[in-house]
Amino acid sequence: MSTLSGAAVAGDNEKPIKLPISGKRNILITSALPYVNNVPHLGNIIGCVLSADVFARYCRLRGYNAIYVCGTDEYGTATETKALEENCTPKEICDKYHAIHKEVYKWFDINFDEFGRTSTPQQTEICQAIFTKLMENNWLSENTMQQLYCDTCKRFLADRLVEGSCPTQGCNYDSARGDQCEKCGKLLNPTELIDPKCKVCQNTPLIRDTDHLFLELPLLKDKLVEYINNMSVAGGWTQNAIQATNAWLKEGLRQRCITRDLKWGVPVPHEKYKDKVFYVWFDAPIGYVSITKCYTAEWEQWWKNPENVELYQFMGKDNVPFHTVMFPSTLLGTDQNWTLMKTISVTEYLNYEAGKFSKSKGIGVFGNDAKDTNIPVEVWRYYLLTNRPEISDTLFTWADLQAKLNGELLNNLGNFVNRVLSFIAKDQASGYGSIIPDAPGAESHLLTKTLGDKVGNCVEQYIEAMEKVKLKQGLKLAMSISGEGNAYLQESQFWKLYKEDKASCSIVLRTAAGLVYLLACLLEPFMPSFSVEVLKQLNMPPETQVSLTDEKGDIDRSKRPWEFLPAGHKIGTPSPLFKELSDTDVEFFRQKFAGSQADRIVKAEAEAKQITEQLKKTKVSDGNVKKERTKKSASENKPKAAAEQEISISRLDIRVGLITKVQKHPDADSLYVEEIDVGEGQPRTVVSGLVKYIPLEEMQNRKVCVLCNLKPATMRGIKSHAMVLAVSNEDHTKVELVDPPQSAPIGERLTFSGFEGNPDDVLNPKKKVWETIQPDLHTNKELIACYKDLPFTTSVGVCKVSSISDGSIR
Repeated sequence: MSTLSGAAVAGDNEKPIKLPISGKRNILITSALPYVNNVPHLGNIIGCVLSADVFARYCRLRGYNAIYVCGTDEYGTATETKALEENCTPKEICDKYHAIHKEVYKWFDINFDEFGRTSTPQQTEICQAIFTKLMENNWLSENTMQQLYCDTCKRFLADRLVEGSCPTQGCNYDSARGDQCEKCGKLLNPTELIDPKCKVCQNTPLIRDTDHLFLELPLLKDKLVEYINNMSVAGGWTQNAIQATNAWLKEGLRQRCITRDLKWGVPVPHEKYKDKVFYVWFDAPIGYVSITKCYTAEWEQWWKNPENVELYQFMGKDNVPFHTVMFPSTLLGTDQNWTLMKTISVTEYLNYEAGKFSKSKGIGVFGNDAKDTNIPVEVWRYYLLTNRPEISDTLFTWADLQAKLNGELLNNLGNFVNRVLSFIAKDQASGYGSIIPDAPGAESHLLTKTLGDKVGNCVEQYIEAMEKVKLKQGLKLAMSISGEGNAYLQESQFWKLYKEDKASCSIVLRTAAGLVYLLACLLEPFMPSFSVEVLKQLNMPPETQVSLTDEKGDIDRSKRPWEFLPAGHKIGTPSPLFKELSDTDVEFFRQKFAGSQADRIVKAEAEAKQITEQLKKTKVSDGNVKKERTKKSASENKPKAAAEQEISISRLDIRVGLITKVQKHPDADSLYVEEIDVGEGQPRTVVSGLVKYIPLEEMQNRKVCVLCNLKPATMRGIKSHAMVLAVSNEDHTKVELVDPPQSAPIGERLTFSGFEGNPDDVLNPKKKVWETIQPDLHTNKELIACYKDLPFTTSVGVCKVSSISDGSIR
């Protein structure tokens, strides 16, 4: 694992507004609007926002004029239900979860041009305008329908406020919702459910008549079928999208109700229906349009410009009919010149270990969980995209994540990049002094020319795959270039060439360095943070925009990779890009994310209760000690004894620090010299005897626990101004750093429940405060760092170690 920084911020409003440009490819990209009543899980992320982000980044890489809009879907029953559960208003639920979604996608490096929401005045305005046009054009009808009414709650129950047994033969799922069965996927009406119950009060509802408005899909069928027949071919729709659409057409189009008896939604601008709102599946796809209007007042240049704009949409398979039937029919019914979807890219389901990801049941790994694992974002993106369920359902397993990280990212990609740059960075006696060598005659060097032909062919296939939105294939092709690079290095035996034929060695190294740059380009859509770090190690300025455009000849140049980097260019400092994921890590994560979120909460509460009980015992024990000491102090009347009883953990100043720079001590093989930010403006210099226990790359950019008020000590000529806390096992053969939570604020002082007070400015060595407290610092069975039985605590959680339990902290 590495600590690469993100390549872009989600919804960066400082970017210039983009409008379609005549003569350029203008691409409008959307992904299914994630529903706002929960945290997105990995299945949601790969199914919509991540896939769309990869394609949007690819479009920018190719120099197309593309924008990517998305946002939270906020109206409807599910929000009202969640608000009832959390005892707040629907607006408060939306505000809370919109912020959570935005934060999750920001961490995942999802680079939206606009990430908005559907509960806006723009949404109301556009929804109502479309509705008015449909009314004027006579595509709407009125009808009385029977709906479940709860006499206890005094309200008609919308689809999701009813649960019962699925009526589909052979299913019989007993928690089917009123709109859809989660088990078999069948779309339902609430009145079809067997033994229905009101989700709020659990009473059996009654059936009553209520008037609603319907979209006349049967009357719009001819327009719709013409659109589907033309665009599904021209846009290369995925097979699962075509199948789902044809299933709806084959079953026969029916009137679809577009209103609901709810309060939370877009109001219907019609006197008779003013107490109703639009059905969420009528208004949600219109959210793409309204969010674009929030992005630019010139939104019609994107949405009413089919001659110049291509619309690409990304989603999971359960969303297909609403985007290929309902939404196009709605727009066609207005008789306006809308930009209709050209290409739809649909994923099947990503399943989790032994079962399905489920937001409602809390099963699987959720967006915020991924962040908390400390596995870097580029690893998560890579794994989800190699596992993208394009044709059939795929399975997330921790063992597979480990295999992909260790085998493909670490041993293939990371190894190639580090091998090339580390050799170039060696001094002139054994390398190139960090300077890209000249490579005259590269085009006639047989091994290099053969490699260039292979790579050029691979890049052409990559572009062909990405143009067809075959993202998994595109990623595989990009990674194969890394494999070709490793084989090229082995076959050339460059380490021998350096001594025997330096001119040929220079050709090989300049070509390999060009491949490193090319990989940063090809992999940017998939792992932007990886590309940022590679460009940094190549010493390319942060504003460098990788590109793969026809205009600049980048595609053609890929056949001559030695031309990518100029001779004489000085590279930066190479460092490993990925860190191995151990069997211990895998087992830890498998256990941690087993069961549902509810199970995990129960487990966490039980652990917290256990810690509280231990704390009570500790307080009682400390209280008795204090009484005994006080008694003894009074009888002996010695002020010194009173001072001694004040030796406690509160006198230590332990803070969260970030290692900003680390290198080996110039005069001591066993010591590191670190620069550590502990929240003081200037970093502190710290010397640590950790070289034989912790590799240099694991020390880089790492958060640590730092004891800041020890008296400074000079170690082999360098003064150390603090101490990094680490844990060792019983025989001192293994040492690990004490890790604060990744999101803990730098400079925050650690706390210990029951021990308040300011720390000493500097611990007096003669009083042996540290020496007295240190024996009580240890790790427990849960790998939590403790003083006695009290955890090392930050504002965002406790501090832990990787694997050493019952170890001594010093």
